[in-house]
Amino acid sequence: MIMNILGIAALYHDAACCILKDGHLVAAAQEERFTRIKHDPDMPYHAMQYCLREAGLTIADIDMLAYYEIPRLKLSRQLYSGLPEVSNEILRHLSPDAVERQIAEKLGYDGPVQFVPHHLSHAASSFFYSGFKESAIFTVDGVGEWATTTYGTGIGKDIDLFEEVHYPHSIGLLYSTITSYLGFSVNDGEYKVMGLAPYGNPRYMDCFRELLMPGDGGQYQLNLPYFDFMNSRKMYAPGLCDLFQHAARLPESALEQFHKDVAKSLQVFLEEVLLEKVKYLHRKTGMENLCMAGGVALNCVANGRIQREGPFRELFVQPAANDAGCALGAAAVAYVTATGRRPPEQRLANACLGPAFSDEEIRNSLRGLFMKARNFSNNPQQLTEKVATLLASGKVVGWFQGRMEFGPRALGARSILADPRDPDMRNRINAMVKKREGFRPFAPVVLEEKMQAHFDLNLPSPFMLQTCQVRSAIDLPAITHVDGSARVQTVNEQTNPALTSLLKAFDRITGCPILLNTSFNVRGEPIVCTPVDAILCFIQTDIDCLVLGNYLFLREDNNLDAVAHIYGMYGHQHKEAISSQLYTFI
Repeated sequence: MIMNILGIAALYHDAACCILKDGHLVAAAQEERFTRIKHDPDMPYHAMQYCLREAGLTIADIDMLAYYEIPRLKLSRQLYSGLPEVSNEILRHLSPDAVERQIAEKLGYDGPVQFVPHHLSHAASSFFYSGFKESAIFTVDGVGEWATTTYGTGIGKDIDLFEEVHYPHSIGLLYSTITSYLGFSVNDGEYKVMGLAPYGNPRYMDCFRELLMPGDGGQYQLNLPYFDFMNSRKMYAPGLCDLFQHAARLPESALEQFHKDVAKSLQVFLEEVLLEKVKYLHRKTGMENLCMAGGVALNCVANGRIQREGPFRELFVQPAANDAGCALGAAAVAYVTATGRRPPEQRLANACLGPAFSDEEIRNSLRGLFMKARNFSNNPQQLTEKVATLLASGKVVGWFQGRMEFGPRALGARSILADPRDPDMRNRINAMVKKREGFRPFAPVVLEEKMQAHFDLNLPSPFMLQTCQVRSAIDLPAITHVDGSARVQTVNEQTNPALTSLLKAFDRITGCPILLNTSFNVRGEPIVCTPVDAILCFIQTDIDCLVLGNYLFLREDNNLDAVAHIYGMYGHQHKEAISSQLYTFI
């Protein structure tokens, strides 16, 4: 009998759903992609409906629902932290039975539910999809129920988390506190701080050593008088401003060298702390492999340094290392509990686990828009050659192919692509397409077979979760950061045949097997999910060309103002679901 397990992460931030059929991951998606509410924390009804359709199931076919944390333990930590003035609706969410109630009311599920500890969900989301028979496990985030950092091992079907650091002491909350101090949005802007860091110098290391104090083994402590997040008002206390001898930066105000130096100091300090902790974990376990998860594991600069300088032979980070990926881990733990077996022992090779759209579905979704498209359904290779030629001529291309990615990175299914050799391309995309800060870098995607000729990589990097130095003979200004690094994605025929074919065509034309690859969205909006989402993004930006399946849309062929007017009747607007000032505790 095949066991169908639904994995759920919800009611915090980045709600998500997945389905395992007999241990095999068949679908996974984040709720924000369907509701268009960035970081949507709500119970993921729309993501669940997609996963059920993809798996060919109904909710009645689900044998077990796995939830990614223990609600009662989380509530105890929330009560310990002290509650702000709250509405009756928030109090309903804080009820011990709120999760069961919402699962029944919003998902229509009344079967058995297994609640999995938050950091065990993180650990399982990495280990059970790593392909390792055994591995050390390191999870680091803001906070789960009480744990903020865990150390453990995975052997076969068993995971043992043998040590924890408990709230309020948290590396993730330290990083988010400085994110807020630097004027960026908490829960979202941490990666901006990482991107800003190479512009600075680590002048404030002594300040950071004042903020976090090492302990025995894997332990550490925050110097709490500098932090205010336990009072649910803001992340930092006035003492933090005194420590750095500068007031906090106002959002959207000018970035000064001080801010860049603080960002650099934070990044270097984080890397030093993580390296120290993984060395401790290696001494404790003696294992060759390391699995990492949690929001801090999305810091690709730190990951690259751990891979290069750490004691482990191989590092695996699951592509949705944040809370969304906990849905995968919770489902895997439930599968082990129910069957006594681990999920199939193979590495997750592809993060494209979301919905795909056929050419017919694309055509139907565009009815009434009067948009002109060139149809290459009878000759997809001709489309590939045409797009490669457009890219080589300096065009920016919206690329919408196959199943949508799971996790925060665009990996060539919902991507914006461009020529990495163009010195003006980075500024152009930042200003006119992504509408974001000019200091932020773009990532390259490269043919796996040619990666070592251009980047200091010894192993493939399919999920864009490590940085390395650029060493190409080709000048690549659009994807090379100010410190000479790049956050690389590698692709091959097995993992992404369409993008691989495009890279090969671009290589034949230009001698460059690399493209600039950034997520297909504008600032403040989730990555596009549907053809309509892609059309809306095309309209709002200066993207030159749009590829939807086998259809090619050129800006000069279409009156996009008229299309925008049609969509304007529906009041399209960006929506945010979580606080930008305080880490989402409730």
